[in-house]
Amino acid sequence: MSAPGCRHCGSPLTVSFADLGVTPLANSYLREEDLCRMEPFYPLHGYVCESCWLVQLIHTVSPEELFGTYAYFSSYSDTWLGHAERYADDMVSKMGLSGSSLVVEIGSNDGYLLQYFLRGGVPVLGIEPAANVAASARSRGIPTVSRFFGSESAAALVEEGKAADLIVANNVLAHVPDINDLVRGLKLLLRTGGVISVEFPHLLRLMEGNQFDTIYHEHFCYLSLIAVERVFRNQGLAVFDLEELPTHGGSLRVFAARAEDTARPISPRVQDFLGREIAAGLTRSETYSNFADRIRRTKRRLLGMLVAIKNEGKSIAGYGAPAKGNTLLNCCGIGTDFLDYTVDRSPHKQGRYLPGTRIPIHHPDRILATKPDYVLILPWNLRDEIMERMDSIRQWGGKFIIPIPEPEILQGPVIPESTAGGPIGGDR
Repeated sequence: MSAPGCRHCGSPLTVSFADLGVTPLANSYLREEDLCRMEPFYPLHGYVCESCWLVQLIHTVSPEELFGTYAYFSSYSDTWLGHAERYADDMVSKMGLSGSSLVVEIGSNDGYLLQYFLRGGVPVLGIEPAANVAASARSRGIPTVSRFFGSESAAALVEEGKAADLIVANNVLAHVPDINDLVRGLKLLLRTGGVISVEFPHLLRLMEGNQFDTIYHEHFCYLSLIAVERVFRNQGLAVFDLEELPTHGGSLRVFAARAEDTARPISPRVQDFLGREIAAGLTRSETYSNFADRIRRTKRRLLGMLVAIKNEGKSIAGYGAPAKGNTLLNCCGIGTDFLDYTVDRSPHKQGRYLPGTRIPIHHPDRILATKPDYVLILPWNLRDEIMERMDSIRQWGGKFIIPIPEPEILQGPVIPESTAGGPIGGDR
């Protein structure tokens, strides 16, 4: 069989980055009636292109199947809402956005971000393919259209007079099978003098932080600035600035404009950051092929830790039902023989079961009722927020397990019940 071609430049893909076996779709949560049915599993195998250095999955699932109905609602993370509010306030100030401007967000989810622009009197439009999530945004007064975004839909929006001063695409670039068409659409939709702002988990941080659980079928690509800058340049856009962010275990926020827009000179930060990526080995094939060895070592260590805990007769519950957690659990073979249940703040997940492992998802109050000895934090990128919210488990000497970057057990001192925190929330 011939090697598949790169989804950006078409070059043959021959260098394996991470082979995680076969897993179900990470956001395909099960209902009670689904438990007696077969679940589809798909290969989860990433490769790197040695021409443009874009890391990508070679076996893909259609966007309609992935995003037609979606279980992730952004507004159930306080950390993420704070991040969105700060960003909106900053962009309104820096760009001088007003009632005559238009902010368009691609993959706008439930309006978690656009609500803050709207609050400041700036007109907004959300583009959200998941019909159920788009309906939630509209119910909150946030104009949202339910469609997939690309060059065709961008041209239609421009015809309707909806060209944008600011286009936001947070954690979207990785979610589209045709990254070239999406970026072409961003340029079409952008007004002269406008700005495109995209955020994405940074590939280098994924590798340095051993974040292999962020690999799942919804993420068609895993992005470095080297790859993103090339994709944008090939579509007539120039990356002119960037910021490093702590979100999702380490992300980049990249700002781009039309290549002919001389009013936005390219910051030295862009070239400096490209140099950092090159120095870290992101233009060398062996950097990617070596990552698989670390995945295997971490998997063995986590399983050894959980086996030892269960052999001591201790109980373990999960916290959160994120997509990354489903990759971790399925890749490592962790089911109800290890985790009694997990909890999540989102009512859209409560009462369902994790895909593949079929671990039940409960309301966070279940932690208080059952008092597990250990709590495995699946959304490890929100560990500080979760551990603060869950300080009540110290009443019975409960401990936290953090699986990534390397498995570790954290324990706070046992505190008197009278000084313990209030009811436990949940999170993604």
